[in-house]
Amino acid sequence: MAGILAVTLSPVCMAQDQSQTSGAATAEESTTSTDLYIMLGSDFDRPGLLPKANYNIGIGHTFGFLKKDPFGDELTFAYTYEDAGSGFWHSDFGSHTESFGVMKNFNLPKTKRVTGYTWIQGGITSLTGGSKVQNHYYDGESLGAIVHFNDHNSIWIQESFNKIVSVPWYTTTSIGYTRSW
Repeated sequence: MAGILAVTLSPVCMAQDQSQTSGAATAEESTTSTDLYIMLGSDFDRPGLLPKANYNIGIGHTFGFLKKDPFGDELTFAYTYEDAGSGFWHSDFGSHTESFGVMKNFNLPKTKRVTGYTWIQGGITSLTGGSKVQNHYYDGESLGAIVHFNDHNSIWIQESFNKIVSVPWYTTTSIGYTRSW
């Protein structure tokens, strides 16, 4: 469950260091940013490695005073749609997940252009397409890397382990764009 901490090398490790853009900023303020992200990926449901579309949009805010917190420095909210039907892109059977999470961003040695992150999420997944909507607890752990183009634009690459009570576990491989301010 949420106790499993997967090291994630992508989403937002000091998402965009804005210390260069504001000379009067303190060390705590320089690591504060808000990130809007859009990620596209593919789930691989277990058992069987069935590929399924996975679309994710969310927002996160990094807090400078949490930089030394071992669990995370960024709080996130995300919406995810995953196809649960027989096709890949979309079907009447889908899962819609709203989740809150905490992300821990970290620097990678010898590079400032690429950073890493871990991300723990929990939320509610609604399974649609049946005779009634079924709501279940969702748990996800991710490891990712962020490639920073500048202080405001980056690409995230991540691998996630996901679990919904009524569904076999599955992994998601995603790539996405982030705009930070």
